Amino acid sequence: MASNYTGLGVQLMTTGEKAGLWGGYTNTNWEIIEQTAGGYLSQAITSTPTTLAVADGTSGDTNQVAHRVIEFTGSIGEATIVTIPLDVQQVYIIKNSSSGAYTVQFKYVTGSGGSVTWSATDKGYKILYAAADDVTNPNILDIGMGDVTLAGTQTLTNKTLTSPKIGTDILDTGGNELMKIAVTGSAENEFTMAAGASGNGPTLSSTGSVDTNIDININPGGTGVLKSGTAPVKIAGLETIFVPATAMFGTTTNGAEAVAIETTATRPEMKVLDFDASTIEYAQFSIAMPKSWDLQELTFQAFWSPSNTDTGDALIGLQAISVADDATSDIAFPTAVNVTDAGGGAVEDVLVSPVSANVTVTSAADNTYTYFQIARKATDVADDFTGDVRLLGIKIFYTTDLANDA
Repeated sequence: MASNYTGLGVQLMTTGEKAGLWGGYTNTNWEIIEQTAGGYLSQAITSTPTTLAVADGTSGDTNQVAHRVIEFTGSIGEATIVTIPLDVQQVYIIKNSSSGAYTVQFKYVTGSGGSVTWSATDKGYKILYAAADDVTNPNILDIGMGDVTLAGTQTLTNKTLTSPKIGTDILDTGGNELMKIAVTGSAENEFTMAAGASGNGPTLSSTGSVDTNIDININPGGTGVLKSGTAPVKIAGLETIFVPATAMFGTTTNGAEAVAIETTATRPEMKVLDFDASTIEYAQFSIAMPKSWDLQELTFQAFWSPSNTDTGDALIGLQAISVADDATSDIAFPTAVNVTDAGGGAVEDVLVSPVSANVTVTSAADNTYTYFQIARKATDVADDFTGDVRLLGIKIFYTTDLANDA
C-alpha cells in the first residue's frame, strides 16, 4: 500500500513500506513538523488569489502551508485573497507586510466557512486557527493577539487601564490634536473627574496631596473669552460702577452746584455738578460696595464737560472711607488721589479723563457703607483750566475675587 500524507505534507508510511529508506523519509517528516512548530516563511502576494501550496513529503519553502509563521510581502494593487487547501489544520502567526492600501483576505480555497481579513491599513500580526472542521466549508478563526500591538490599529472594548502614561497630546479620530498635555516639574495638584448619579452633573475638581485650597485655572487664548455654550461666563476680575452726577450732591460747605445745561431744545440735556475755577468745591456720594469686591484699591475716571473753550488742565480728586455696622460716620476722609485732564476747547463736549492712580479706601471691609468725596483742586498750580468743571459722573474701577455676591 502506498504512503498517505497529512494536510501539511507529512508522509505516513504503511507497515513494511520503503525498507531501508525510513531514515531519509523520517528526517523529512521531522523537518516538516519543525516548520509547523516554528518555521518562518516570507511569501510574496503580488496577485489574487495567491495559493499557499502543500508539497507532500517535502520540507522547506516549497511546502508553504507547513510553516507556523508567515509574512506576506510584495506590492498589491487590488484587494487580495490568500488561500490554503481544505484539509490544512494549523495555528498560524501571520503578518501582513504587503505594500498598497488594499485588504488581504486569508481563507480556505473553496467553501463558505469563516475567513480573516486585514483592513487596507492594517499591517500588523494576527494569530489564526485553520480549523479544517468541515469537509466543504471549514473555518479560519482569528484567535486574537491577546495584547495590543505597538504598530497595529485596534479598537479597545471593555478594557481597564491601570495608571497609564499619556504623551504630549491626545488626537481625535481624524488624527487632529484634541488636547495637548504639558509637563510640570514636581507637579502636586491635578484634576479629578467624577461622574454624576441620576439628577446630578459630573464633577471636575482640583485636588492635590499637599495643598488644601486649589484654584482651577482656565485661560482662553489671546482675546478669547470663557463661554458656557455660546454665552460668555462671568469671572472674577476688573469691574466698574458708574455714578452719575445726578446721584451726587454738593456738600454743605463749599459744595459744587447742581446745574442743568440745555444744549438745544429736545436734544440731550446735561445734568451736572459745577466746580468753580478759583475755589476748591466738593461733592459726595455713598454706596455699599459689592461683596465680591476684593477690598483692595480702586481707580476712577471723571466724565465732565468744560464751561468754556480753554484747553488748560483740570485736577479732579477722589477720596473714600468705609463705615462698618453700628459705627460713626463722623470720620475724616483720607488723602485724595487726583487725575489730570485737559479742557477740550469746546463747550458742551464730553471729556473722559485718564484712569487715576490707586485710591485707597480707608477701613475697607465687607458689609460696610462707603462714602466718596470728589473735589476739584482749583487752587493747585497744576490746575490752570479757566472755566468751571461740569462733572457728568465718576466711573469706579474695582476688582472682584468672588464669582458673585452670594
